[in-house]
Amino acid sequence: MLRSYNQSKFTATNIIIVITIIMYIIQESINQGGLLFGLNMYFILYDFWWQPLSTMFAHGGIFHLAMNMFVLYQFGGLIERSRGSKELVLLYFICGIATSLISFAYIYYLDNYVNLVGASGAICAILGYVAFWDKAQRGGIITWVLLISVAPLLIGLPIAWYAHFIGLAVGFLYAIIRK
Repeated sequence: MLRSYNQSKFTATNIIIVITIIMYIIQESINQGGLLFGLNMYFILYDFWWQPLSTMFAHGGIFHLAMNMFVLYQFGGLIERSRGSKELVLLYFICGIATSLISFAYIYYLDNYVNLVGASGAICAILGYVAFWDKAQRGGIITWVLLISVAPLLIGLPIAWYAHFIGLAVGFLYAIIRK
């Protein structure tokens, strides 16, 4: 029996989620794995060229990972169904790496000791992409990104709020370019 797209488990979204979970397990299994895979001064000092990509797979904890993968599952699947797997993969990796690099440039002069981890920048790029195409959801998406960026700061959680806003803008611009 042939499976329809919606029944297939081998979607780009699911594959990215599985790779991210495996990378998180590896990160947690290695001494200083967060520093090795996060984006930090090692990128410049020791030529850790992989960090702008690997930071998208490193996470600050299981809750951070779960929240990002939940949003990726919802919105990645939406993009994949409407625009195709190739578009989702290009969006995720191009915008994720761009967001990592721009976020790193932003913090470089502010705080050299920050270690950027998480898929949040790439996820917010996905949200920015959806916000461009779905004007009815735009206000809700922007409100959501504001909430996930500001609320944790109010309770003292150290998050890279700027990566959320940068990702949102990068995803929106990517959608304009791909129009």
